[in-house]
Amino acid sequence: MSTPSLTTRLEVGSRRVAMNLAAGTLWYVPGSFGIVRVLGPQYSLRCVLFHDVSDTESSFTRGLDGTVSRKDFEAALEFLTKHYTPVSLHDVLASFDGKPLPLRPVLVTFDDAYASISEFAAPLCLKFGVPALFFVNASCLDNRQLALDNLVCYVANVFGMDPINAAIRSSNSEGDFEVRSLTQVFSHFLPRTSLSARQAFRHALTELTGISEPDLASEAGLYLSSQQLRDLAKFNFELGNHTYTHANCRTLSAAEFAGEIDRNKAVLEEISGTKVRSFSVPYGSSVDLTIDLAQHLQRSGYKAAFLAEGRANSTGSPEFHLDRVSVKARTDAAFFSEIEILPRLRRIRNRILATSNSGSQPRHGHLEKAMPTTWNGDPSQDSATGADVSRGNLGV
Repeated sequence: MSTPSLTTRLEVGSRRVAMNLAAGTLWYVPGSFGIVRVLGPQYSLRCVLFHDVSDTESSFTRGLDGTVSRKDFEAALEFLTKHYTPVSLHDVLASFDGKPLPLRPVLVTFDDAYASISEFAAPLCLKFGVPALFFVNASCLDNRQLALDNLVCYVANVFGMDPINAAIRSSNSEGDFEVRSLTQVFSHFLPRTSLSARQAFRHALTELTGISEPDLASEAGLYLSSQQLRDLAKFNFELGNHTYTHANCRTLSAAEFAGEIDRNKAVLEEISGTKVRSFSVPYGSSVDLTIDLAQHLQRSGYKAAFLAEGRANSTGSPEFHLDRVSVKARTDAAFFSEIEILPRLRRIRNRILATSNSGSQPRHGHLEKAMPTTWNGDPSQDSATGADVSRGNLGV
């Protein structure tokens, strides 16, 4: 069976390749790092994002666009260590207190609880001397259940889209809402679905397909064990919070923060014996970083929050609005484009949009007041211009 979102994924991938080919030509010009500064001399901390590091996609990950091969991941580390200075979260936090970061600093991050990070990515990071920050959903640890996104992919790849639409109808009060691809599930249905409706949707998926989720999760073995999580400390990995069930935070009420955010932090700290100091917004959209969430994180002692809209961080970027780039490149020129050029262009675009909209009410004015920066939180943008419509570039 073909992947339901194949056409969209090919279109997004083609745009990414075309942009990298055009922008990456600058890589071959002498002094390319100096030249690109004209697009944004304030570009400081580079943050890169990975998810699953594996040579093959499975029925659980096909359609998420979040898997990179071990060869490509190693090539990324080679590029980063040759042209940048890898830093840890500790270094980043110290910079907010006045300690300067080194030349071209880069922070390597991972989202989700994939076992491949422990099996493949962490040893490679150790080999290259790269510290990393790993954001984990504790509900997936020890393979007791599947992340909802992996469950959705499995159903789509094995049973098709009909059960997904049937599950949406049974859990959605809006009636005739229908999706035609995985992309639409992740970009249109789930973002506006409440936590309780997500649970009803999950239950409907398993009922309609006859899936035993505990058995399927155990058989798939997608995620870290508790022991693997503890072992990551040996590889100079720091753990961060990614919510308990990978929920869309824009729909969370203040009362639900306890179950999704506080609970996840407590479980991770108990298992690892280390302090959780940072938070990664699931799906990476600034729309999900609500004012209530930002205030809750600050009151709870978090030191930084991360998005994944692929924009450049300036020297003045606030601690609770650090952006990351989801890296998909396979060549040095494409790496240069994805890390240096496209994030600057997106930031310039945002400034232009902010200027053109200055006479009207900002779409997310309450967040802009709390965390002053320039951004446009429209999750429907594609990878060439902002947050990817595919889940893989939304900070999964």
